Amino acid sequence: MALELRQQLQLAQQLIMTPQLQMAIKLLQLSKLELLEKISQELVENPALEEVQENESDENRPSEDMKTTDNGDMSPEQAEASETEAVSVEKVMEEEKFHEDIDWNNYIEEYNSSGRINYESEVKDAPRYETFITRKESLNDHLLWQLLMLSLSDEEEQIGSTIIGNLNRDGYLEISVEEIADLNQSPIEMVEKVLSQLQTFDPVGVCSRDLKECLLIQAKALGLDNTIIIDIISNHIKHLENKNYKAISSALKISIKDVIAAVSVIRGLEPKPGRAYSDEEPQYINPDIFVYKHENEFLIVLNDDGMPKLRINPYYREAVKRGEKIPDKTKDYLQDKMRSAAWLIRSIHQRQKTIYKVMESILKFQKDFFEKGIAHLKPMVLRDVAQDIEMHESTISRVTTNKYTYTPQGIFELKYFFNSSIKRVHGEAVASASVQDKIRKIIEGENPKKPYSDDKIAKLLKEANINIARRTVAKYREALGLLSSNKRKQY
Repeated sequence: MALELRQQLQLAQQLIMTPQLQMAIKLLQLSKLELLEKISQELVENPALEEVQENESDENRPSEDMKTTDNGDMSPEQAEASETEAVSVEKVMEEEKFHEDIDWNNYIEEYNSSGRINYESEVKDAPRYETFITRKESLNDHLLWQLLMLSLSDEEEQIGSTIIGNLNRDGYLEISVEEIADLNQSPIEMVEKVLSQLQTFDPVGVCSRDLKECLLIQAKALGLDNTIIIDIISNHIKHLENKNYKAISSALKISIKDVIAAVSVIRGLEPKPGRAYSDEEPQYINPDIFVYKHENEFLIVLNDDGMPKLRINPYYREAVKRGEKIPDKTKDYLQDKMRSAAWLIRSIHQRQKTIYKVMESILKFQKDFFEKGIAHLKPMVLRDVAQDIEMHESTISRVTTNKYTYTPQGIFELKYFFNSSIKRVHGEAVASASVQDKIRKIIEGENPKKPYSDDKIAKLLKEANINIARRTVAKYREALGLLSSNKRKQY
């Protein structure tokens, strides 16, 4: 059978991700902070993109109907996207500023006098602002400072540095003494000696190998040696975790009252000594959307605070449009950058419109929630919003990722409004988030001495027309970070 090469034309339809579509999808799933970072990066890399300053005149804006060609000039769509562009920049007059603390009389007297005057200026250099910038002291820094205050040999300092370097953020030692000895080629006895010294450092309980050792170090530091507190921590830590006070009372042959008194002291100890020196910075939520209630209507406002107004550089645009003597490579480069800038501007505008539409649809479905609270949250899936605003579910998923809204009921992630449905005994289904809120309120209102079991909570929910199993109650309780009934019990 002979083989031969042939050329054949064939028409076929396929989806192609254009650069503009890729940019729009990428910007859609970014949070506001990530979007601002992306814009800052584009402003640095793209010379055809610039930010409109607040002091620029609005009178000299280019006309909206400026038409351009595909050679890199502005198209009608690009002109619409860059509607905020301005042409000229007002001149900013800067006033010279002088130090007010200069003694000008000394200068006058020096020039008016017949003799020479030695003048020493009292003006000091402005303070360096770097000296005022501080950071929170980490646990490692705090411990290394204390280690250097001891009179240790070089080998002991190396062992201490190894121990400190292998502490987790809670202050616990994560490797064994044998491993530390192998790393430093030192005897185990020396490692144990250095570790004992480090366990006396501040915060008390640091460098412990487990919870029991941490609590024992703190109890001994409080002078509680030879007490039932030491005995409970040493021999009955499991019963202590499960609040099985009767077993502790029986084993130690003491009254429940004495056990409860000892437990109250143990509760005052710190199970995570390194927590006070955590270097984690709090993450503040900046809402992307605000929902306000004005009279009987809800208003949706996009958060544009800090969002720069972008435009295409008018100098480059006019230069390309007039056909000035520009090398072909330079012209192609400018046209490419201008197209990229126009795509970015239009994608940002499209992103804002899409977020607004999604929030408007959520408000329509969940109006009872905005009016009355979490208990009135309705079951909703991405498909509901997608069909309402005629977009794909993947687009709705991107819009609701890492974006938050401020509502009369608090700040929520957009994903929060999409919940699975829980069947009622009678009537319409209820959202899973509403059921979790119901469980939380039941536990908050229980008697601390006789907390409700998961089975009892399931029965109470059934009486409230919510039919879920005991294991579902346990799953929701754990999701809320609530303990089981035997661990919630208080004496």
